[in-house]
Amino acid sequence: MEKAIDSSFPVLGIAAWSGTGKTTLLAQLLPRLREVGLRVGVIKHAHHSFDVDQPGKDSYQLRKAGAEPMLIASRERFALMQETPDQEEPDLAHLVSMMAYHAPDLVIVEGFKTWPIPKLVLYREGIGDDSIMSGDWVQAVALSGSSPESLSPTVKRLDLNNSEAITQWVLEWLSAQPNITTS
Repeated sequence: MEKAIDSSFPVLGIAAWSGTGKTTLLAQLLPRLREVGLRVGVIKHAHHSFDVDQPGKDSYQLRKAGAEPMLIASRERFALMQETPDQEEPDLAHLVSMMAYHAPDLVIVEGFKTWPIPKLVLYREGIGDDSIMSGDWVQAVALSGSSPESLSPTVKRLDLNNSEAITQWVLEWLSAQPNITTS
């Protein structure tokens, strides 16, 4: 088994095939976790190129001109953009380390299926294969429909359509982590 990512806060992966509803579930979980006083950071994996600034804007022009990194800030938010043209895939350990400054109670990682982090797997029948539900790092599986394979007895089974029960599981999982900190 690979070694988990070392951080001062718990890191939980949400793993699923595209189209299963990872972002939809997170949009339901995050307000509930915030209501109980948790500061939750999110790292989202993208399989494609993306821009957070717009062509023609100053930050875009400066980044394209060679600023490495380019940080744009206002009183409401800031965004740090760093070009990574020679990188095949993002380094999750590095991204997690960047969250430390913000002292979150929990970081949820959407995607990064193959990284050695504890995972809540989402599985919807007919989307992707069921191999995603097995592995040493799977802590719980939220399913829509019946499980196509038997789950390990150590893996918690949840209903993908019950975001309240999933929230409760996340809170239980979080409370059992050795590196838990609260705001």
